[in-house]
Amino acid sequence: MATVSSHILDSIVGGSAVGMRVVLYKLLDENGKEKIFDVTADGEGRVAETVDPGKADKSALYELVFHSADYFAAYDIPGTNHSAMKTVVLRFTMADRNKNYHMPVMLAPHSYSVCW
Repeated sequence: MATVSSHILDSIVGGSAVGMRVVLYKLLDENGKEKIFDVTADGEGRVAETVDPGKADKSALYELVFHSADYFAAYDIPGTNHSAMKTVVLRFTMADRNKNYHMPVMLAPHSYSVCW
């Protein structure tokens, strides 16, 4: 089975983004999406979910959505409660149904960085 994972880092506090909501969708057409998982980052800011082989389609496009505005709204830090970015969306394909697709992300209320 494929695994989709991330380590989410909060550059405001200089640590892990504990409790951030992360959702994976499989895009079906121009208007449709199928939710694959909807999870919360653990105590280390990590998510790791397996994707059923029946839902890992090498021709499909996937969206990994990080709910950054909701996460930063919980802080009482100037500038973090009015995030310009409501979500951070990474679009990717899963060409190999047995691979780990790991996408670490570093977030702030108005910026992000990702590596593959």
